[in-house]
Amino acid sequence: MSTVVTDTRNVLVRELWPVLRDPFSVIFSLLQPLVFLAFFGPLLSGMTGLPLAESFQWFVPGIIVMSTLFGTAMAGSNLLYELQSGSHERMLVTPVARSALMVGRALKEMVPLAVQAVIITLVASIFGFRPHLPGMALGLVVLAAFGIGLGALSYSLGIAARERDWMFWAVQQALIFPLMILSGMLLPLEAAPRWMQVLSQLNPLTYLVEAERALFNGQLTEPAVWQGALAAVVLATVGLTVGIRMMRRSI
Repeated sequence: MSTVVTDTRNVLVRELWPVLRDPFSVIFSLLQPLVFLAFFGPLLSGMTGLPLAESFQWFVPGIIVMSTLFGTAMAGSNLLYELQSGSHERMLVTPVARSALMVGRALKEMVPLAVQAVIITLVASIFGFRPHLPGMALGLVVLAAFGIGLGALSYSLGIAARERDWMFWAVQQALIFPLMILSGMLLPLEAAPRWMQVLSQLNPLTYLVEAERALFNGQLTEPAVWQGALAAVVLATVGLTVGIRMMRRSI
């Protein structure tokens, strides 16, 4: 176990070095959530008739989940490039535990996303957003579990599509946007058709979004919190299980 933990730490540090050397990639990835914040926030405020600050209390947690969704869902493209360039094979000949290769990579995805979440919160606070700080900290932990699981599944897809890179993008794009829309991340689904509401209840991302909204607003005892946490833990368990098996078969 100590060897796996050490290997995981080494893989995490290795994967973080490119991010530390090129922090502009993290800044550039903030462009999308900030654009959504600037345009969808006032739009939602106009639709509901609520002040912008109150709309942000509902909207900002969803934007932070969206940033995690896009960031981790695309993580497998990095591994896909390493598989095609041959650098991944060089890692496989080292005495590093195969599970550490997957877990370390998955953990790496959450570091820049946590930084992005803090920056988005600070920007939104200028316009009146007031997060509950203990709830926000707990929300980021739940979000990390979700991101690790989704990142591991994205890496698994990258391994499966190593000889057909178009397959990675086709599956990723076919899943990410329906999951995002059906989660109520950007707009409430109360006025949506019944079939969309039914699909929303089957979407694990829905429970995560509701949990983040409850936590960021200090509603720590709401049922949505444990439901979202459970969905995140289940996804992390499934993602890491599948990801570790795929990594061991990627030789």
